[in-house]
Amino acid sequence: MLNATSRWFSLLAIAIATTVATSPIFAESPSTPGDAGMPAFYTWTEKVPSTPGQMLRTEPLTPDQSLAEAAQNIRILYTSTDGIDNHTPIVVSGALFLPKGAPPQGGWPLMAWAHGTVGSADICAPSFTRRSERDSRYLNYWLARGYAVVATDYQGLGAPGLHPYGLTRPLAYGVLDSIRAVTQGHFDIATRVVVFGQSQGGRAAFATAVYAQAYAPELDIVGVVATGTPYAAVHEHADDVELANARKSVVPTFAYDMLRLSTAALLDPSFVPTDYVNERAMPAFELSQHACLHAIEQKIVADGLTFDTSFKRSPQRALNAINREAAYPTLKSSMPIFVGTGGRDLDVFVPGQAALVDNACKAGDRIEWRVYPELDHSATVNGSLPDSTRFVARAFAGEHIDGNCDSLPKL
Repeated sequence: MLNATSRWFSLLAIAIATTVATSPIFAESPSTPGDAGMPAFYTWTEKVPSTPGQMLRTEPLTPDQSLAEAAQNIRILYTSTDGIDNHTPIVVSGALFLPKGAPPQGGWPLMAWAHGTVGSADICAPSFTRRSERDSRYLNYWLARGYAVVATDYQGLGAPGLHPYGLTRPLAYGVLDSIRAVTQGHFDIATRVVVFGQSQGGRAAFATAVYAQAYAPELDIVGVVATGTPYAAVHEHADDVELANARKSVVPTFAYDMLRLSTAALLDPSFVPTDYVNERAMPAFELSQHACLHAIEQKIVADGLTFDTSFKRSPQRALNAINREAAYPTLKSSMPIFVGTGGRDLDVFVPGQAALVDNACKAGDRIEWRVYPELDHSATVNGSLPDSTRFVARAFAGEHIDGNCDSLPKL
């Protein structure tokens, strides 16, 4: 269980997730925050096709962007649907990694990776920057076992446009259309897929499970693996005293709120973040427009910023609107879902993860929940591999997975 102080810190990150990035900082155009410093590959200058999941172009990744266990490391650009207005065709970038050796009959089984928070600037896109050591280890593990990996950057990361940080529908669409793009005959890939993700990517993976039937019913998704998974709904029931204490604390997770301010402007164009951020916090907010997560976190800590000391007036109404959009439209899914939770997770509220599992079970989902009492948010990714490897093998084998909703572990 988390102690009171730890729970205070984690409340700032409810429904939000993290993966530390170490990208360089580029200067950005003031008119288009985050959309500078990218190669031409990421910008599609022709009319965007209206069919989502269409591959537009590919190119090899650089050695720094590649994974050691992949025989082919490929950057991809594909079509998707704007998850904000739910109809405008857009382009999304990502990467495809193919295993070494000869593919099995029918092609490589595919795993669709959803990454954690890296920031909102294009230069933070995982297909462009170097992946963290933790994520590289994790993805290399699956590649070595003979699984191809497609890894979306998400809407507005890499490709032009603002990244709608943490919102559920854009995350799901990015994952689903990445699967469509790489399974349409361009590569030797099988049609059966497991979706897996961590933190914000855990949100994306769970969202993919609940959006798939309506948005991409033709896809054969046989299972989902999610670790450190946020649950926006629990924010409404958070303890007011704990939340008040969290807002008085200097914690790196305040970076998530900085990123959410730009998302608020996407949802409501009348919301102008600089009307809310005070002079002391303005450098950190400006940094959030063109730098990646690690740099923003360092700035917040260096400047001693807290939620309570960073605003001229409260942005809570706008943040509440984001939280509503971050909620899953339903918890009901037809596919089995593996959920891994670290008992020492300080980034995503542990009781919230438990509430997600409990409510998903009540909705009739087949949830396999594993709790790792001694692991934190990051360590749970690779620490859950012994359990998730068995789950993935069973899912690809076509076994019926009932889960453990009838005997959930205790925190």
